[in-house]
Amino acid sequence: MKREDREMDRLVERVREAKKAVGDEGRPEAVEYQHDLGKLTARERVDYLCDAGSFEEVGRLGAPHPTTPEVYDWEREDAPADGIITGIGDVDGRPVAVMATDFTVKGGSIGHTGGQKMARVADLAIERGLPFVMLHDGGGHRIQEGLDAGPFASGDGGFANTQETMSGWVPTVAAIMGPGFAAGTNFAAYCDFVPIVEGTATMGVAGPALVDAALGVDLSKEELGGADFQTAETGMADLACEDDEACLDAIKRYLSYLPGNAQEDPPATDGWEPPATERTERLAEVIPADTSKGFDVYEVIEGIVDRDAFFEKKPRYARNVVTGFARLEGRPVGVIANNPRIKAGTVDTGMSDKAAHFASICDAFGLPIVTLVDVPGVLPGPDSEREGVARHAAKLPFELNRATVPRLNVVLRRGYGFGYVAMGGGRSTDNDLTVVWPSAEIAAMGIEGAVDIAYRRELEAADDPEARRRELIEEFTERTNAVRAAERLGVDAVVEPGETRDRLVTALERSRDRSGDDWPPKKHSINPV
Repeated sequence: MKREDREMDRLVERVREAKKAVGDEGRPEAVEYQHDLGKLTARERVDYLCDAGSFEEVGRLGAPHPTTPEVYDWEREDAPADGIITGIGDVDGRPVAVMATDFTVKGGSIGHTGGQKMARVADLAIERGLPFVMLHDGGGHRIQEGLDAGPFASGDGGFANTQETMSGWVPTVAAIMGPGFAAGTNFAAYCDFVPIVEGTATMGVAGPALVDAALGVDLSKEELGGADFQTAETGMADLACEDDEACLDAIKRYLSYLPGNAQEDPPATDGWEPPATERTERLAEVIPADTSKGFDVYEVIEGIVDRDAFFEKKPRYARNVVTGFARLEGRPVGVIANNPRIKAGTVDTGMSDKAAHFASICDAFGLPIVTLVDVPGVLPGPDSEREGVARHAAKLPFELNRATVPRLNVVLRRGYGFGYVAMGGGRSTDNDLTVVWPSAEIAAMGIEGAVDIAYRRELEAADDPEARRRELIEEFTERTNAVRAAERLGVDAVVEPGETRDRLVTALERSRDRSGDDWPPKKHSINPV
């Protein structure tokens, strides 16, 4: 063997050893520590998410370069891969940019090198048009490297600019899989999908120690930022998952509805099945005769979309509206549906924010939007007004009306007041299809309340006020029904419940995305909030 060949072998072996030292195989104690916490390692998470053998790591041999005196002498062995795994891998056969913080390295904190690695794969996601997935398990920016104005002022905060560039161009995901206070939460706020692992993950702008120091409020991590709080109370996280594997499965499913970027078509599938016959037949019975009673809107959704195709986003938050992805004959769509069993499906601030953000995601990535309407109006009262409900209630119709994707509207039952407008009912949105079920009632407000207000004096003067009230309610009920709504073409058609799916599918086949108007010559409309 030539001397040159031996030298190359020596150099190759040196690189192999360096790579092995920073991998799980070279750090058995760290792996055991992470497993004892009930968590997969960062590398195991990446391997689980990506197709076998497809992940190509960027910056595996990255080493820390702190600038504060007490840690000048940190080496690669002190922070393997600088505590963050980055690279490109395939998820269900499609390339995705991935980063995963490593909790076993400096608590999963992000140092200067780690930030550069993260920025590198984010730039690749932007340049190549790839979804960007972050798997957070750590304490945000590394304090030991952050107490220096030089590097921090010159670039550490620049990721916000990168995330804004990615927004609407590629799908973005931030999974909270461990401690996610501070940076992890700030990054997640920009993202389209934020799953969180129950029991092991937390998120918030600051952890309990800082909250206690700043405000004198003593809270546990779970109280301040646990999965229950962040999914049900704040809506900051979209989905609570029972363990790491369930979280990663949710990411895979989420991405399965979306294109790689905004210039690609959403991925259709040939393996779809129609809803079970009994579910379709059940649609004719789901709406109760008594309009004051709720019904299971999930039955309606599952009776219309492809079998087992519905994937709900934010199921615990603002439950008076249901948002989620589904498919119609294999084609991905977004569904926004009032939930009459929660607050009667009324429009309030949480519902508006949740539905508007979801509509924006659908429009950005080319998914048609299906709205299923049963809404009694906008939630009144001092608490609601104090929350700015009027401005928030404008957000959903704002997003629906600036959307360029096909919009399909189905009024199941009540379509009252501005709630009807907010849900894109009738001609309030330039829908590609707007139909009503025979059970539909469309009016400026609920009939009983309207009679009590507008005819108060007449009722007080009547010999039998209750009998006169019933007469008026019956009279106006006849004037607010489905047939009446169709008389002046306020809707395209009255359809039987069992016909709904076919009507939606046909409308999608005949629709196409619309280009934005060039008049008036403005940069963009201004979001209501």
